[in-house]
Amino acid sequence: MGKGDLGGMMKQIQKMQAKMEEIQAQLEETEVEGTAGGGMVKVVVNGKQDLLSINIDPEVVDPKDIEMLQDLIVAAVNQARQKAQDLQNEQMSGLTGGMNIPGMNLPF
Repeated sequence: MGKGDLGGMMKQIQKMQAKMEEIQAQLEETEVEGTAGGGMVKVVVNGKQDLLSINIDPEVVDPKDIEMLQDLIVAAVNQARQKAQDLQNEQMSGLTGGMNIPGMNLPF
């Protein structure tokens, strides 16, 4: 590999790093929703899987059945996080041209 090849490769790496930073910023601004119980529990996370809000319909709040409410919250959060993970994977796939490059996961 000649010196010119190395310089070109470094420029490509710098471009990819800049694009990754751009993707991270976009993911932070993107919101996805997860629901459970037919929409009785709704959660919103950003594309980086940070929990932003939880909305619980008062009808599902039963002091005698807290376990069901807890299960619904967990299900809604997991659904939202999975959507955010899928979004991350989709964005990274576009960056890497669909190649699976080990170690190229977004640093979350």
